[in-house]
Amino acid sequence: MSSYVETAIDGTVGRIVLNRPSALNALDTPMIRELYAVLVGWKDDDAVQTVLVRSASDKAFCAGGDIRSVRESVLADKNGEVYGFFSEEYRLNQLIADYPKPYVSVIDGVNMGGGLGISVHGAVRVVTERAMFAMPETAIGFIPDVGASWFLPRIPGGAGLYAGLTGARLNAGDALELGLATHFVHSSGLDAFAKSVVGDGLDAALGALDATQAPESTIAAVRPEIDEAFAGYDLPAIVERVAQGDEPWRVAAREALASASPWSMSVSTELLRRGGESATLAECLGRELRAAVKMTACPDFAEGVRAVLVDKDRNPSWTPATIAEVSADAVRDVFDSPI
Repeated sequence: MSSYVETAIDGTVGRIVLNRPSALNALDTPMIRELYAVLVGWKDDDAVQTVLVRSASDKAFCAGGDIRSVRESVLADKNGEVYGFFSEEYRLNQLIADYPKPYVSVIDGVNMGGGLGISVHGAVRVVTERAMFAMPETAIGFIPDVGASWFLPRIPGGAGLYAGLTGARLNAGDALELGLATHFVHSSGLDAFAKSVVGDGLDAALGALDATQAPESTIAAVRPEIDEAFAGYDLPAIVERVAQGDEPWRVAAREALASASPWSMSVSTELLRRGGESATLAECLGRELRAAVKMTACPDFAEGVRAVLVDKDRNPSWTPATIAEVSADAVRDVFDSPI
């Protein structure tokens, strides 16, 4: 195993520690393969009754997939590498969702994109006061993936679409409010919690936690307004409704929608609509794989990653430049035509 994925069995607990601090634990293909292999190995190992995943850093649980590496593969016309990365990442997401033993993620710090894929699908998601969730893909010309088209539409109301289109940063209270997290522990109690899982058992360790101590949700009070603004899957109508007011959440959402890729937002809206009608996570992941491969081949992906993660000028040139210019037929082709 690489130094980026550290594993050990402590009592009946299989412990996984993500340790790639220089990249905020961004998942590259070797890390994805290592995580998959470890989980498959423990799946039928009677010595392991619970899996506990955490980070070696207090800055991030996982900042997502290693999108810069994906961009390099795209620019080098290494399409097989692009397909392989996403197919293996989504296979890992499905394994976690189907895992027959309690899969516990402890989220302390940043958790974005692919990080949600290795946490939200698990049975138990414990957050600290430093946790921050986001699906920021529309800002880089991509789509909310790793099963987001399954879990975001299943958040009641319009908050899932809000999170998927705006990339809003959600605190620990928000994650609990939306069901993305299940429990709260203060960061000062992380080690004690981990020891309790081993020594007392998972149920007892979770029973000692108190979610009322979590930071106050930033969106709970305005959730009715968010639900109204992001009702339905009509992107132009959503943009228009968000513009009707100057509350802080509207200003932030308006700025996010104005700066994100029109193409990405259009495809993402349809992706989440279809995901809400899907019967299984597997169906959603299959659709996301087709869409991911096609989206990375579009100009906005390379340009968005350049603007946000490479040059960091945050001044992307989108194609097309406006939502009105996006072809509905082109959006449908992302899902309905073969790779």
